[in-house]
Amino acid sequence: MIPFNKPYLTGKEMHYIYQAVYSGKISGNGLYTQKCQSYFEQTYGFKKALLTTSCTDALEMCAILADVNAGDEVIVPSYTFVSTALAFARQGAKIVFADSNPQNPNMDVASIEPLITQRTKAIVPVHYAGIACPMNKIMQLADKYHLLVIEDAAQAINSYFNEKALGSMGHLAAFSFHETKNINSGEGGMLAINDERFIKRAEIIWEKGTNRSQFYRGEIDKYSWVDIGSSFLPSEINAAYLYAQIEYIEIIQQKRIEVWNRYFKHLSSFAEEFQIALPFIPDYATNNGHMFYLVCRNLEQRNGLIKYLKENDVLSVFHYLSLHTSPFYRSKHDGREMPQSDKYTQCLLRLPMYFELTINEVDFISDLIRQYLVETERVHRKLRIPPKEFIYE
Repeated sequence: MIPFNKPYLTGKEMHYIYQAVYSGKISGNGLYTQKCQSYFEQTYGFKKALLTTSCTDALEMCAILADVNAGDEVIVPSYTFVSTALAFARQGAKIVFADSNPQNPNMDVASIEPLITQRTKAIVPVHYAGIACPMNKIMQLADKYHLLVIEDAAQAINSYFNEKALGSMGHLAAFSFHETKNINSGEGGMLAINDERFIKRAEIIWEKGTNRSQFYRGEIDKYSWVDIGSSFLPSEINAAYLYAQIEYIEIIQQKRIEVWNRYFKHLSSFAEEFQIALPFIPDYATNNGHMFYLVCRNLEQRNGLIKYLKENDVLSVFHYLSLHTSPFYRSKHDGREMPQSDKYTQCLLRLPMYFELTINEVDFISDLIRQYLVETERVHRKLRIPPKEFIYE
């Protein structure tokens, strides 16, 4: 079976974990945490980086720092992982969903301004598959209406908008180092802070509402409870694992992009013939090789492909379910239709993508996809069944 994902081991993870364990400091905010944070700050230009136990935790810190409370509104894409909305819903905010755009699953920026009210506190763009949202337009809206921008950059490490690192333009940003991401620590995340007014409080929230970070730096003679917070920082074991990944990030990125390009080249030769859309990357965005997906013609075609690939020992998967139709939030949603989000919910298919995936395996998967499409088209023609277009339900 060719899996959908396989976490890559550089070979140094256990060595660094051993060093962390025998250093006598494994509870967090030690040597490896600081090494990782320094790398991200220096490489991507964040004013401050704080490792967290997950991207969800980083988003929850963003919600606290943004002072989101009951009665506030936060604009979030419907086509995203639940954590993007959950972090703000937990603070009592009303989630105002924005639809995706027709070209890729990112938030349709043209739909944002009509959603802004006097209660809007923040805009949360999600850089789906590591492909940048048009951050210039989003920041212009934020400046116009005095809003915060919180980038959900879970999939966007080492990706750029017009040469600016994703996660470095919004006031705050959240990254994921889950095992499915380009670099990982099993479970892990990071808060990136680009507005200096949030740095001091972020450290306090990160350390259970205490000023312990200042104490460790020798800035105060004792630490105490000074604010709300939680235990958001990871152990040194997680940080040590992540640092081994960071050291190989250029090699990892090179291979993932090679795999991505091979998929694109092979599938481009027949995708249009069968009304399948391939990933669209705007001129202002780079590709970090996080994900390769197809947008199928309809739900029937996507489910058929998943089944056929699995029968041939290839695991492919769909992705998000539109949050505006979720059991938890549909009664709270304002009733607006989200046709593009629903399209991606029903039609998007993710193909295997990981460091050790070989070019021969990519070609094998691509050939299977073509075989399935050719065969089903032949059956439709024989039975005179017209191909179904996507129907908004």
